[in-house]
Amino acid sequence: MDRLKKLSAWLNKENIEAAFITSPDNIFYLTGFRSEPHERLLGLAVFQEKEPFIVCPAMEKSDARAVGWEHEVIGYQDTDQPWDFIEQAVKARISSIHQWAVEKNHLIVSRYEELTTRFHGSLLKDAEPILNELRMLKTEQELEYIQKACELADFAVNVGVSEIAEGKTELDIIAAIEYEVKKKGVSGMSFDTMVLTGANAASPHGTPGMTKIKKGDLVLFDLGVVYEGYCSDITRTVAFGEVSAEQEKIYHTVLEAQEAAVNAVKPGMLAKQLDKIARDHIADAGYGEYFPHRLGHGLGISIHEYPSITATNPLRMTEGMVFTIEPGIYVPNIAGVRIEDDLLVTKDGVKTLTKYPKTLQIV
Repeated sequence: MDRLKKLSAWLNKENIEAAFITSPDNIFYLTGFRSEPHERLLGLAVFQEKEPFIVCPAMEKSDARAVGWEHEVIGYQDTDQPWDFIEQAVKARISSIHQWAVEKNHLIVSRYEELTTRFHGSLLKDAEPILNELRMLKTEQELEYIQKACELADFAVNVGVSEIAEGKTELDIIAAIEYEVKKKGVSGMSFDTMVLTGANAASPHGTPGMTKIKKGDLVLFDLGVVYEGYCSDITRTVAFGEVSAEQEKIYHTVLEAQEAAVNAVKPGMLAKQLDKIARDHIADAGYGEYFPHRLGHGLGISIHEYPSITATNPLRMTEGMVFTIEPGIYVPNIAGVRIEDDLLVTKDGVKTLTKYPKTLQIV
């Protein structure tokens, strides 16, 4: 695969003998093999020139083969010590390792100790910057998957809005959304679906529960689906019955900030400039302290991936990047509003991949 070749070329350039990749998302990106091993070990070893190999639970060995992986797959039983097999496979390929490339934000301490003990004196270098760089620019195939995931997210929001009724709980509406989405063939959501109403909507990462919807509430939907391994992420806020003047002002402030940032996206624009556009608009309206999070994040195989759209990120937008823009205002006991779209940087501007309407909807 070209992706593996690019990683091997980077290892050669950096004079690193091998990489040991352990995050399921990066392994999926590099091999096409999707696994959620839970507490079990899943790993991918990549070398400058030698044949790579996957190590996984024996019960998933055929799954790795089924995606077209043509290299070695080491399957281990629960009673085995997988690191014995890894050590043997690595030493059969290369006599000594001075440096490993690993994902420093993912590698757990016990696995760090195995690597540095079994391969004496080896140093660890972070592989995440190169993996982030590779994954940041999407291929046409990846974009097709993300676009379909976004279409399904639009559908899911539409289902949720149509389910709003007085007395229904947040969990009632989530159940309806996920039932209808699964009927469309979606096996999983990008993350736990959020439906937050009334005071709960003023918590950016609130937990849905048995709170019932009542007239005058704002209802916030934050959800996404996974299609062929790729995520979508959309947030919409709608009103149930007439809302107060303050709630309406907050909604329109967020909408204006979001649209201003979206319209500014183009190749060469800095991530921090986008954040500033939205944040300044919200601050000028008097709600700066109520916008406590970054403007957005990268999107793809992972629901949150590189880059982070923050006030301190000098990264320039590049054609092929996909990320969210999602400003919000959360005023306790008054309103919580967030509006989020998934965006693709094009050759000369931006394409909005999520299409559900953003004008204030009163149901």
